[in-house]
Amino acid sequence: MKQTSSSIFFLDGAFARTLEFKFFPRFRLPPLALLPSSISSAPSISSAASLSNSSVMSSVSISSAASPISVSVPSAFSISSTTFPDSVSSAISDSSSITVSFATSAISVPASLSALISSQLSVCSDTLSTNFSSKDYSDALSKSIMFFEGQRSGFLPQDQRIGWRANSGLSDGWMYNTDLTGGYYDAGDNVKFGFPMAFTTTMLAWSVIEFGDLMPPNELRNALVAIRWATDYLLKTVSQPNRIFVQVGDPSIDHSCWERPEDMDTARTVYAVDAPNPASDVAGETAAALAASSMAFRSVDPGYAETLLRNAVQVFQFADNFRGAYSDNSNIRDGVCPFYCDFSGYQDELLWGAAWLRRASRDNSYLSYIENNSKTLGADDNINEFGWDNKHAGLNVLVSKEVLEGNIYSLQSYKASADSFMCTLIPDSSSSHIEYTPGGLIYKPGGSNLQHATTISFLLVVYAKYLDRTSQTVNCGNQVIGPVSLRIQAKKQVDYILGDNPMGLSYIVGYSNNFPQRIHHRGSSLPSVKDHPEFIACKEGSIYFNSTNPNPNVLIGAIVGGPGEDDAYGDDRADFRKSEPTTYINAPLVGVAAYFAANPNPS
Repeated sequence: MKQTSSSIFFLDGAFARTLEFKFFPRFRLPPLALLPSSISSAPSISSAASLSNSSVMSSVSISSAASPISVSVPSAFSISSTTFPDSVSSAISDSSSITVSFATSAISVPASLSALISSQLSVCSDTLSTNFSSKDYSDALSKSIMFFEGQRSGFLPQDQRIGWRANSGLSDGWMYNTDLTGGYYDAGDNVKFGFPMAFTTTMLAWSVIEFGDLMPPNELRNALVAIRWATDYLLKTVSQPNRIFVQVGDPSIDHSCWERPEDMDTARTVYAVDAPNPASDVAGETAAALAASSMAFRSVDPGYAETLLRNAVQVFQFADNFRGAYSDNSNIRDGVCPFYCDFSGYQDELLWGAAWLRRASRDNSYLSYIENNSKTLGADDNINEFGWDNKHAGLNVLVSKEVLEGNIYSLQSYKASADSFMCTLIPDSSSSHIEYTPGGLIYKPGGSNLQHATTISFLLVVYAKYLDRTSQTVNCGNQVIGPVSLRIQAKKQVDYILGDNPMGLSYIVGYSNNFPQRIHHRGSSLPSVKDHPEFIACKEGSIYFNSTNPNPNVLIGAIVGGPGEDDAYGDDRADFRKSEPTTYINAPLVGVAAYFAANPNPS
């Protein structure tokens, strides 16, 4: 349920004191305010900071100081009885603020507290206001980057900040007599899936490309470190001619164990695709990741940037020369499906890889590629999806930059599709057809729903940036949408994730004081090797999986799968669709958080 704060300011000489009350309305109505009993009237107030367009007014009724203060609540609210303890009165000081959480029809404040407030404070009713706690986007940025250190595989560096992790997967690649150490575990398991890892890398790099200049220097450095941990691994996956390594670890065996990555004794099966067998999807996404990352590193490490771009060109040739989905290969299918099959086709990754190579290299051959192949590879399908499997919406936004800023009108169809996608996200638009939860979260069925909220929010702020720089808008039929409207939509999604939701819960682990405690993550839920150096075997971890206790190791910055279509979240380790974090949920938020940390007011 939505947690809202109402604050009443009492002026006393040169300082102001705040008495704060939090409540959990079932519906999105303006907050209540509670006045001390020295105000004799019973005013009705309407919050200027209301979360919706509702004009419903919150009724506040005040009784005399001789009896408890009561607040009448509209029938839309669900209530149970809560009272202030008398001990609260002794806690009031010049700087204190009292927070009471409730879901009740009446709040009773003992007369002793009322009298204390009345006698000590000179009440100025003109100072009455509603105070919504602001979001700490800088903290969200820092934590969303730190998360990646908890997902690291391989030899961990001395400056590793998530200290409960240790070295793991040190023999990865031995089956092929090659070094495949490093990279990231995709989620709460111990498998390195190449397809989502490459997409994660692309999104981290895109975040730095668009918003790195807004990041504090230390966080920009941390973001680049996170990218390089991935790109160093991806370079290994394409180091052999006409071969791409697409995965390390047998997911079926891995998922049958609840085991720390440091203890892994399951098969570290290596999955490789050799020409002429196809892997256009993984190779295309890897090309995109390396090309985008070359741009992120160009100013700080030009030699490394050149290595990334050179390899991006080579792996794209593999993708384009041997067309087809990697999961169609018989030796790959059982290992990657149903986890990261190519469900939507490989064509979008070819266009996506070419688009990133065009932006990174400015080579006109890639411009011709995305011009000439738009119809044959389905760019005109106008699919309103963006994620590890489907790149269409992101592709259209990326290529639109060439139209908006470069006036390359041969790519106009991409911009038209990007405009159309933006219109689907505006609730009042005649083109709107994106589903939202009652609490306002973008919702798509299938689990791990916050991946849609973070990727779409990212596209919203990026497209707003492109429109802003060219002073353009989007025509959505019944209305014209500008950059501010797009940013407002993105901010609503981010604020939901940070706690402005019906559960009053931050879906970023470690952000605020109320966040998921039982995430579906092996390393987080098992004792660390530092606290429990003894080996924990495959099935011995089951007692920790089945435990109702909070995870012993806090995976700072992890964004869980998130609530269902009813905004409900049960904090259940077994419910992986809601409680499991993934790298590709986090990566887009890095860019979005960087933008709002620097620009908290979308207007």
